[in-house]
Amino acid sequence: MKTTFFVLIPIMLIACGQKKPDTVQKSMTEKWSVSMANSVMTRYDSLIHYLDNKNPKWQYDVAFVGQAIDRLGTLDIKYSKYMEDYVAYFVHNNGSVTDYDPLEYNLDRINPAKNILTVYKRTGNPVYRNALDGFAKQMETHPKTKTGGFWHKKIYPWQMWLDGIYMASPFLAQYGKEFNAPQWFDVVAHQIELIYSKTVDTSTGLLYHAWDESKTQRWCNPETGQSKYPWSRAMGWYTMAIVDVLDFLPENHPERDSIITILQKTCEALLKVRDPEKGLWYQVLNQGGREGNYIEGSGSAMFTYVFAKGARKGYLDKKYMTIANDAFDCMIKELITRDDQGLLTMHQICGGCGLGGNPYRDGSYEYYINEKKVDNDSKGVAAFIMAAAELDR
Repeated sequence: MKTTFFVLIPIMLIACGQKKPDTVQKSMTEKWSVSMANSVMTRYDSLIHYLDNKNPKWQYDVAFVGQAIDRLGTLDIKYSKYMEDYVAYFVHNNGSVTDYDPLEYNLDRINPAKNILTVYKRTGNPVYRNALDGFAKQMETHPKTKTGGFWHKKIYPWQMWLDGIYMASPFLAQYGKEFNAPQWFDVVAHQIELIYSKTVDTSTGLLYHAWDESKTQRWCNPETGQSKYPWSRAMGWYTMAIVDVLDFLPENHPERDSIITILQKTCEALLKVRDPEKGLWYQVLNQGGREGNYIEGSGSAMFTYVFAKGARKGYLDKKYMTIANDAFDCMIKELITRDDQGLLTMHQICGGCGLGGNPYRDGSYEYYINEKKVDNDSKGVAAFIMAAAELDR
């Protein structure tokens, strides 16, 4: 299987790279990250009102867009300002944050705090430090499983979701490094290793979307607590969390090598389910070719980013840089179009998938493939910008 896959790589490079010579040629004169960022900023002149003009949200995916666009700030300050204005709007002089309630105990609300940390490092404004301490305090009392894993949300008791590792762990690792709070390194390492052990399918190396310690949810296997399928974006969140956490986890941390091994194993598993013709990944990773399944944009972009960064940093074999560039070509071919005004659109992005709740999401195959697909959904667009910037494409 592995040998066959890597024989296919040169063919896939040709297939994805040559069928749209006009598009690829244009990308050589303007960075794809810049083109997508400009498209976002043309459609939404303010990140504050991204998607919702009346009710600005302190929301993980909006912040993800800001985080991605901010990476282009060295090219033009307008990209950083786009994110910084969002932070300034939400954070108040007393350190409180609009639309954030720490007692909600929702990991999704932690992710935007990474942008506060970025702005604090640039400005030194103590207001931002106060806000950052507030997010850390939430995590000090955030409910946990008996095994020490953070609940995804208070409304989802005893549950860990792969998504949540990205939402909180990179922030906590960076907070620990910036503010001499090394206790968070052990916490973050435990989250990464625990959820891996609880969600891994040992026969494939893929990770199921979530785990219910109580084993009572209708979406889980009553014997293992694992959900039923490996969802593309969930594994994208998880692998992105690892490569970003490693930026801050000390080189001598006792779990660092173990976490890198997890990354390597997980990425090898992802290679085995990469579509050999389209060069990307399906919504339900282990059901390629099954009726209703489709190539999904956000997960594909996240894996591309992870492969590129992991190879650059030395966590992954150098072959992953070639694979990342090839996958990026395939994204351009399969998922990206440009309109008459020059604005990019990214297609085939799952709007969102969760488990439980009301109405109840049962985690079935039919559930995952029937959730709405959204052009230019924030999770796909942000991941595309990050992959393009990482590859300098």
